[in-house]
Amino acid sequence: MDGLRVLITNHTLGNRAGTELYVRDLATALLARGHHPIAYSPQLGEVAGELRRATIPVISDLNVLSKPPDIIHGHHHLPTMTALLHFPETPAISYCHGWLPKEEAPARSPRIYQYIAVDNTCRDRLIYEHGIPAEKIRLLLNFVDLQRFQPRSSLPLRPKRALVFSNQAGANSHLEVIREACRKAGIELDVLGLKNGNVSDRPEQELLKYDLVFAKARAALEALASGTAVILCDAVGAGPMVTAQELNRLRPLNFGIRALQNPLEVEYLLSQINRYDSHDAAEVTQKIRESAGREVVVDELVSLYEEVIITHQKAEPVDRIEELKQTASYLHWMNPQIEVRSVPDSTNTKKAFENNPAILEELTVVKNELEIIHAARVWQLVQWWWRFRVHLRTLNPFDWLKHQQFYWRFRTSIKRRVARILPAFLKRTLKATRFYARQEFFQPKLS
Repeated sequence: MDGLRVLITNHTLGNRAGTELYVRDLATALLARGHHPIAYSPQLGEVAGELRRATIPVISDLNVLSKPPDIIHGHHHLPTMTALLHFPETPAISYCHGWLPKEEAPARSPRIYQYIAVDNTCRDRLIYEHGIPAEKIRLLLNFVDLQRFQPRSSLPLRPKRALVFSNQAGANSHLEVIREACRKAGIELDVLGLKNGNVSDRPEQELLKYDLVFAKARAALEALASGTAVILCDAVGAGPMVTAQELNRLRPLNFGIRALQNPLEVEYLLSQINRYDSHDAAEVTQKIRESAGREVVVDELVSLYEEVIITHQKAEPVDRIEELKQTASYLHWMNPQIEVRSVPDSTNTKKAFENNPAILEELTVVKNELEIIHAARVWQLVQWWWRFRVHLRTLNPFDWLKHQQFYWRFRTSIKRRVARILPAFLKRTLKATRFYARQEFFQPKLS
């Protein structure tokens, strides 16, 4: 089969994060093989722009596709289900990239012929939390673009520079523990990631500058392929130094959450830093570059696409009643999440405020400022002025002539009075605006 039209769905194509970059790497590899990848997401951004620069079509509305895809490569249940409902004759595969995110729950449809887990942890989630039959699940470990991530020169005998390579490393995060451990070890530390405000579109160049990297999952895999020593670490916990002896255990876990079972403590991180061995790190890099390349995984995916398409063509017509029942079950599962999202003053919001006294105290101050503004004479004057203008608009032309002289005299008086009190009024209004801004900003993210 040549030139497959592959629709790749994703919750967002905004920030440079795990599945977004997976879409980019997969789509560019498919394009190089002569296929026709199309990236679909309701939220576009930086990664969408990168895909377009690589001449890969990116859409946020499925209606613009004039020809249906041959197969749907589904990331995240909501865009996957949207694509399945929009193209009722197209088969699909569904990916699970994570243990925690709700969007990584599987989509449900009789036209999903295969579920893909990127590690054993995700495989267990599909089987034991979502009831997906084991025979419908295939394990395809994460990959790294070996052409992009080239190995650095030989590591020094002792690490001098370290990097925290994580989108979660920011203020009040695991960063402070790592910083203290590196300080005690005499290692210079830098940070690269979204919450630190310095995302790089060329991480392969940045990694070459460091001897030791603190990371997990995809970031850890890229660092290992680049020739650095890696200690598994992120906001959820800490893991071991990746050594040649432990590589076979950690790789099927995607260097992810199941490998981060140790506490984020300075002493533990120091014990892992002390395990640094430049020769062992070089051996790990060699093994990663032999087994984790992108091309092998993409070859297997293309074979799976072809297998699913042929199976779908030979299968009996899809039972539309059964498909509608599965869709109804999916919507039933989604309903509580939609309801929670739609309630602005939810229990979760109240708990978030109650658990943060500093926010409550500041909101109380701003609320009091707002009440002062509402009670101020100038506020009442503005309200009266607005009602008066509305009243004037309702008058007929003859009534308007009667009121015109009064209108201009009153307007002049208002202008003079407002000129005297406007500075203080604006100052209090700006403070009040902060109240609404914080209410919006501190809404807890439920997904």
